[in-house]
Formats: sequence, C-alpha cells, structure tokens
Amino acid sequence: MQEYERKQLLERVEREGATVGADIPETITVQGEEIDLRTFVFEIKRRETVPSGERDRVEQAKKNLRRERLERLEQIEEDDITREKGEELAQSIIGIDRALNALESLGPTDLEREQKLQHAQDRKRWMSFLKKALGQDDDASARRGR
Repeated sequence: MQEYERKQLLERVEREGATVGADIPETITVQGEEIDLRTFVFEIKRRETVPSGERDRVEQAKKNLRRERLERLEQIEEDDITREKGEELAQSIIGIDRALNALESLGPTDLEREQKLQHAQDRKRWMSFLKKALGQDDDASARRGR
C-alpha cells in the first residue's frame, strides 16, 4: 500500500461522521474469539437501560472493542498490508465505532467524563484547524515542497 493510501484510510476512520450510515458487523473476531456483535448490540439496545447484572458484561465488551479497534488502527498505520486489507480493516474499524456509539448511548452517562471527552475533541479539531490555517499541515507542506 502506498503511503498516501494509508493516510486516506486513517483519515476516513477518524472522520467525525464516519459511522453515519455504517452497519454494525454481523460478527467480529475480538481477542481471538468470534462475537455476534450485531445481535449483542441490538439485544442490549432494545432495553431502555442496561440491567445492573449486564452492566459489567457491556463494559467489558466496550473495553474489548476499543482494544480491537486500536489494534486494527495500528495495523493500518504500521503493517505492510495490501490496499484491500487496509480497506477491510478500515471498514471493520468504522463498524466497531458504530457498535461502540450504540453501546455508549445506553443508560446513565458519566457527565464529567463526557465533558472531558468533548473538550479533548474540540481541542483536537481546533489544533487541526490552526495547523491548516498556519500552513503547518503535513499534506500541504509536502505538496509545496515538491
């Protein structure tokens, strides 16, 4: 895979609206174990709140999905993979994000944690904007240097 293709895939999975219209994968292999992800998410989502007995199971599933997402992202970033494998990984990451979004929206939320997360995302967007505005964007400087 070419470096520019790698960058395109990474940008696609990090895009804010990447999960819009995306499907939750039917099954996914996490930590070597195949999980019926879509069934799990829909089973949990159809309840208004997660029962206390299920909360630990949902939290563990979210933790495993985040770990799997990170591993797949690192494969795109670092491994010597084909364009097709990269596309497959990107689609699976977007599907994982869709499942995580669905699971995160359940029950009571930790408002302080949510506020910190929102602040971090706002700061990241602001820094990205400033870099582009000041001409420090990696893509822009690479094009000017050629």
